[in-house]
Amino acid sequence: MATTRNAELVFVPLGGVGEIGMNFALYGYGPAQNREWIVVDVGVTFPGPDLPGVDLVLPDTRFIEAEVNNLRGIVITHAHEDHYGALLELWPRLKAPVWMTPFAAGLLEAKRQGENGAPKVPVTVYRAGETFTVGPFTIEAIPVSHSIPEPVSLAITSPLGTVIHTGDWKLDPAPEIGPMTDEARFRALGEKGVLALICDSTNAMREGESPSEQAVGQGLRGVIEKAPGRVAVTTFSSNVGRVRSIAEAARDTGRQVLVLGRSLKRMIDVASELGYMEGLPEFIAEEDYGFIPRENLVIICTGSQGEPRAALAKLARDEMKTVALSPGDIVVFSSRTIPGNEKAILEIKNRLIEQGVRIIEDNEALVHVSGHPRRNELRKMYEWTRPRIAVPVHGEAAHLVAHGALASAAGVPEVAQARNGDMLRLAPGAAEIIDQVPFGRVYKDGKLIGDDEAMGIRDRRKLSFAGHVAVNVVLDERYELAGDPDLVAIGVALADRGGEDLEEIMLDAAIGAVDSIPRQRRKDLDLVQESVRRAVRSAANEAWGKKPLVTVFVTR
Repeated sequence: MATTRNAELVFVPLGGVGEIGMNFALYGYGPAQNREWIVVDVGVTFPGPDLPGVDLVLPDTRFIEAEVNNLRGIVITHAHEDHYGALLELWPRLKAPVWMTPFAAGLLEAKRQGENGAPKVPVTVYRAGETFTVGPFTIEAIPVSHSIPEPVSLAITSPLGTVIHTGDWKLDPAPEIGPMTDEARFRALGEKGVLALICDSTNAMREGESPSEQAVGQGLRGVIEKAPGRVAVTTFSSNVGRVRSIAEAARDTGRQVLVLGRSLKRMIDVASELGYMEGLPEFIAEEDYGFIPRENLVIICTGSQGEPRAALAKLARDEMKTVALSPGDIVVFSSRTIPGNEKAILEIKNRLIEQGVRIIEDNEALVHVSGHPRRNELRKMYEWTRPRIAVPVHGEAAHLVAHGALASAAGVPEVAQARNGDMLRLAPGAAEIIDQVPFGRVYKDGKLIGDDEAMGIRDRRKLSFAGHVAVNVVLDERYELAGDPDLVAIGVALADRGGEDLEEIMLDAAIGAVDSIPRQRRKDLDLVQESVRRAVRSAANEAWGKKPLVTVFVTR
């Protein structure tokens, strides 16, 4: 164990602070040269159009990889992708034991079986209410409400005090799948003394309190009851409580349920094994779809974020073998739009509307509620726990600053604003950023993981803007051109404004470049190569207005 002389307690976020998603936090205890570490959450985020071909975006873990001999364990608060989604990819670099709840462990195993060559991660299962030890830390898992089964906050105790890491939470007086957030436990910790509250900021700019999941169930039931035809509901596959609400509303209105989408089926399998789907009628199989009258069916499907390969997108493009929607059917978006997905979602909505389908969102009926605390809920958490230090996390700058101001107004003596890569000392002394550590993003690209340079992503981005031209120049023994160069252009315009073939224009430029070099100097093949490259780019730019990537081979 780290010695207690000169010991410090530090918090180092490598993801999720200054952005939404990709949560990855480190807690360290001990003197500066000899700290022991734990990781809380190992999340991913998803690539936008600026990362062509990339599968997943992961936190850069160089800092803790260098300290891996002092890494005592990884604790996962819940099974949302932005909290556990990078575990299979990053575990081989961290190699530490992992603690998870039964639901998260079940999902990880299902995911591992679906991925070729995924590592076998050593998992210790814990349950809400339990206490366990990881290195110098005693960790208590406190039950909270959120939009997935078994979310917990962690009370992390070291010899220098107790830090509460809330993870994702909200206050829900009537969750569809328990438990309620454990007010009594948070109050008891507050009585004993909380050094710091490291708390979710996602909804820190929204006044009031979130409605309960039960109210959403009633809202969905109202929509299904009035619907003349089929009702398809799309939601986040991880929101098992919502899936249950929809299935109960269908049962109570005399309808059967069809589930579409691989991630949703996987989630339901794991939830069923743990008893979360008990008391519901069996879901129907896809092949039975044609035999069920329209007014007797509810479809639950993936694709709420406009994902092109998800079930809803396929329905919108009418690409499913056995299932299709008809005019007068209803599609309910029981989800929020994650920033960046607006365009893809709008496209799907428009395709559905063209089919005569009616769209219902949360501005028309209570069909969705966030899993994160609004401002009144945050105030209650501060009232219960009375921390000495507030550290807003899980949010962009606007959320973190709004949360910090709320914490100050709630009477918290110190508010520490940290960002990814900051090393924040929580004790001893006042909270203070004492160091910066390497942080950033790495990319899962096919079977490999690396930064944008290692994965060739920068060049791929350039290729997506202006294509690629390859030129092969052969010189004879007298350093004259042995015939015309070969030129292949991919992703380049075919002709200029006057209708002249662009490949011909670039070929002429290549020949002109070689001819313009005195024969004695052509012995320098690198000079020939660079002259041709520049001439071809320049000719393309003049004719087309864009500069493709150009690769030139020169051989004698």
